[in-house]
Parts: sequence; C-alpha cells; structure tokens
Amino acid sequence: MFGDDQQTIVIHVDDLKITCKNEEANKDIVRVLREKYKDVTVNEGMVHSYIGITFDYSTAGKVLLTQEGYTGDLILCYEIKSSVKTPAGDDLFTIDTSSPLLGSERAEEFHTLSAKLLYLSMRTRPDIQVAVSFLTSRVQCATEQDAKKATRVLRYLFGTQHLGIVIEPDESLFCVRSYIDASYGVHADGRSHTGVTISLGKGPVMSKSTKQKITTKSSTEAELIALSDASSLVIWTRNFLEKQGYKMPPAKIFQDNTSTIAMIKAGMPTSDRTRHIAIRFFFVKDRVDAGELDISYVSTKDMQAA
Repeated sequence: MFGDDQQTIVIHVDDLKITCKNEEANKDIVRVLREKYKDVTVNEGMVHSYIGITFDYSTAGKVLLTQEGYTGDLILCYEIKSSVKTPAGDDLFTIDTSSPLLGSERAEEFHTLSAKLLYLSMRTRPDIQVAVSFLTSRVQCATEQDAKKATRVLRYLFGTQHLGIVIEPDESLFCVRSYIDASYGVHADGRSHTGVTISLGKGPVMSKSTKQKITTKSSTEAELIALSDASSLVIWTRNFLEKQGYKMPPAKIFQDNTSTIAMIKAGMPTSDRTRHIAIRFFFVKDRVDAGELDISYVSTKDMQAA
C-alpha cells in the first residue's frame, strides 16, 4: 500500500503487469527490479500487451481486451479464407457415431487447435466458449465431424477478429454480478450444460461453459446444479475483491428458472424428486443466508449466460 493506493503485480513466468494510481509507487518497483536484475524492459502508457492480450485503457473507466494478433495467427496457420455468422450450428452437441476417427497426426492437430481455442475463449472471446467446451471433450476420440466443427469456429473467428471484451465497473454500486444458466439434457449422454458469466458492471471478468458432471431429471435440477457449481466461482470472486480492500455487498446472481429460485427461497426442496440433490441445495441456501449471495429472477431473453 502507498497511502490509500494499492499496488498490484500480476506475474506470469518473467512477465509482470504492475498497476497503481500512485505513479511514484510504479517508479519505485521498477527501480528495485533494475537494481536486482539490471536488464529490465519497461512498457508504460495506456495500451499494453501482456501474455498475448492487448489491454487498452485509453477510454476512462473502461478497459478493452483483445487478441487480434493471436486470432490472426490461428487463422493464418489453418489457412481459413471464409467466414460464418456463428461459431457453432444447431448440431453442436450431436455426435455422429458413424463419422470416421481422425488419424493420429490429424488427431494431434485437433488436440492442439482445441487447446489454442480454449486459451482464446477463456481470455477475450467468451462468444466461442460453448463450442470450444464441446471440442475439448472430444480430443480423445475426435472424428471428421468434430474436425468440421472446429473449422467452423475458425471461420467464425475469421469474420470477427476485431472482437474482444470491454470491462466497465459500475461505480454507483461496486458489486459482483453473475448470470447462471443451464441447458437441460443437450449432450448425447443426457447430461446438461452450464453457462456462467461474472461481471462488475459491464463485460465479463470471468466466464465458464461446461458440461455438467451428473445427469439430472428435470430442467429445475439442471439449473440447481449450475447454480451450486457456479456459486463457488462467484463467492471466490467476491472474496478476492474483499481481500483487495473493497467492502462488498452480497453478490447478485441472476436466474431465469422460477422453480429453482422458489426452491432456494422456500428453504427446502419443493418435492420428493429433488431430495437427492439436497446437499447442493443447502450449499446455495447457506450462502444466501450468510449474506454472500442474493438470487434474483431475470427473463430468458436477458440471460447473458445462455
């Protein structure tokens, strides 16, 4: 701490990203590093490149994060020449068992591409997360059908290389906001899919798209599983910000399933059919009672995690 200003240093191998409102604090840490390591390269200003991500602070109160260079290299490497409007079709979760398996060389290439797309989706391109989540589940048994789905993601990126995310905190109420949703039974084995996005106002500071680990019997159960699993991320985010010195109100979670919300507010499962998921239910209920979470309804059309 420098007076009331906190200096934060993010470290990735030998790359450091240092921020502080107090400019003297930044100069001081650079001086110490140069005394210790001699040859230190320092980049200052409103636009920075860090671990392949461009951070643009030129607009007050906002930061734009993009990876145009990384995306362009991907497109060039795989020789993509045309675009599509969406990263996946309606058949994303459909598995054609008659589709031939990829040969060892192409299977390894598919695995590498899936990992690269995962890196991109987790940092600046949440719009491809659902498709990439499916692709990463296929790396051990990739088929020609899967390869076509991966190519479609690349073709989507070809037409949207400039896109990224803009993060803008809500200064009137600095609060963790999360949208949590589930798609019931969409996978070939009957399991559901969870989507979550966490924000401090506008733009996601964290997002996740993943196949649920257990099979549920209804959309209400699928939503409760999503809520339980994602709540841990929301609580972690809130706790992290509290450790940075911010006084945080309860994190707001938005849900579009009224049955799930009613179950939480009632203080008990609403039917015999939901008793087998009581542990997950009580985890969420305890967090609400502790003042860490506040769950509210949002219409499906406004559900950002859908």
